[in-house]
Amino acid sequence: MPKNRSRGYRVDEDELREVLEEVFSRRTLMALYDLLNKGVIKRVYGVVAAGKEARIYWGKGKNEEDVAIKIFLVETAEFRRSMMRYIIGDPRFKHVRRDRWHIIKLWCSKEYKNLMRAYEAGIPVPRPISFKENILVMEFIGKQGTPAPLIKDSPPEDPDRTMKEIINYIDVLFNRAKLVHADLSEYNIMNHDGRLYIIDWGSSVHISHPEAINFLRRDLMNIIRFFTELGAERVDIEKCIRRIISKQSLPPL
Repeated sequence: MPKNRSRGYRVDEDELREVLEEVFSRRTLMALYDLLNKGVIKRVYGVVAAGKEARIYWGKGKNEEDVAIKIFLVETAEFRRSMMRYIIGDPRFKHVRRDRWHIIKLWCSKEYKNLMRAYEAGIPVPRPISFKENILVMEFIGKQGTPAPLIKDSPPEDPDRTMKEIINYIDVLFNRAKLVHADLSEYNIMNHDGRLYIIDWGSSVHISHPEAINFLRRDLMNIIRFFTELGAERVDIEKCIRRIISKQSLPPL
């Protein structure tokens, strides 16, 4: 049983398996033990969100802050094939093996690096904390283990202002962080007491990716569609794209 001698903190394997509902391999459990023993995570509570890609657990970090623990599914991952579209062509990931553990680990590290890049550029995202194997640890957005709602379920009060705010984030992301989210919609923006947080960064690509502009167009289409349905004034997507990309020449890696 792993133990952190400096803190006297023990990890009870049976208890942890019960919390995780026994769906993860020993390799995943050992990665989680490592994060626990290093003090990155102090406690793991129950699952707060589950999808085909990952399960997200509420936990406590080293200073008792709330953390989200995102564990990507390896054994049952149905989305591995679709991942390759967002990996191949990104200059940051040149040596990609096809075995599933390598791909899921790469995806996890990719989301962490994208989060960090967006966070440092001033985009409102959960603060990235750490990652190990197929486990990503980040700031928990919500209260007492209840995640903040998505904007599809809790739309902002001013659709026009909020749409412009998100388009500005897309611009800053492209020109400062050199990224395109590539999966942006009302399904991955949280509304935490009126403050927006953009989540799910695994798909994000560098702006030199061959499909970056197509992904940018899709992100803008999704956001403009959602907010115009709420009553916002429609924005010309192509003009918006031209304005955003006009600030770039040949982008550095």
